[in-house]
Amino acid sequence: MLRRRTAALLPALVLLLVGCAGGGADVASSSSATAMLSPAAGLWAAGGGDTAAAGHGLTAGWRAAGGSAARGPAVRGPFGARPAISFPGGAPATWLQVDEPVAGQGAPLETGDTAIVQYTGHVWDGRGNPLIDSTFTRGTPAALTVGAGLGTALRGHRVGSRVVAAAPESYAYGTRPPRGVERGAELLYVVDVLGAHHKDASVEAGGGSLAGVRVTGGAPPVLSVPAGAPPAEFAVKVLARGAGRGTQAGRLVVVQYEAAVWRRRQVFDATWGADGPRTFRIGDGSMIKAWERGLVGVPVGSRVLMVVPPSYGYGAAGDPAHGITGSDTLVFVVDVIAAY
Repeated sequence: MLRRRTAALLPALVLLLVGCAGGGADVASSSSATAMLSPAAGLWAAGGGDTAAAGHGLTAGWRAAGGSAARGPAVRGPFGARPAISFPGGAPATWLQVDEPVAGQGAPLETGDTAIVQYTGHVWDGRGNPLIDSTFTRGTPAALTVGAGLGTALRGHRVGSRVVAAAPESYAYGTRPPRGVERGAELLYVVDVLGAHHKDASVEAGGGSLAGVRVTGGAPPVLSVPAGAPPAEFAVKVLARGAGRGTQAGRLVVVQYEAAVWRRRQVFDATWGADGPRTFRIGDGSMIKAWERGLVGVPVGSRVLMVVPPSYGYGAAGDPAHGITGSDTLVFVVDVIAAY
């Protein structure tokens, strides 16, 4: 999953914002499910009861800056829609506090999972509590790594849950606050968990070949690039066709992949064995041409092999940071795990 003119993965931010056109999720049945992991010590994560489960409950169990019990924010509205939030007076405590006004029935999230979420974020300053960002407004979900940054608040919760988190800077944005947010500000997030994917998620696929490149079956697949000159034209082959819906331009796609430079016959980038699945918005021109052409319309659950000449990759500029020259042909094998 490579952006134009850079071979780097999507930035490892606390909130990794990615594009999506909305709508339901389509997930490969063979991708790994998540398993239960209890919330970390020090997190308050009690449920909200029957009224809260309907999406209209008042969060409870919050603590004020001095540690005493305090009235939390009221969060109203159904799962999957932008919530209405009423803040109590005063500023919150300066540690991570978590509530679950809507309890999901899906798979529980564990550390390292990639969670696909919709969220609304406010500065909780006890005064105006201004809105700083909302995927509901932009129509674009986000991906969070469970157990890292704000994703710490999601551990132990299930897909389908609405999670409310009061997050200090160490969890919300580290040392790089969003535009308009001062260092040290406490943020309040309402997060709807749409889906989650394990680090080792993959599709069921056998081996195959294209233009002399061979790929083994299983996960992770192994790429073997032949000696000699690469083909001059872009080539793509679906090695295993999934049973899901075809991906569409503007949707969020969740993938695992491995990439090699033909000239070196070596892998230079891979998600398997690293940080797990990556997400990107397909068909909006932000990715290299090969990915835009090769993955639109491919069913979820598929494995795709691509041979990518420079004109479909990084062009004449290449990507020197990763040793890719302007004349290098690249090879990708991609598992399409899910689409949202």
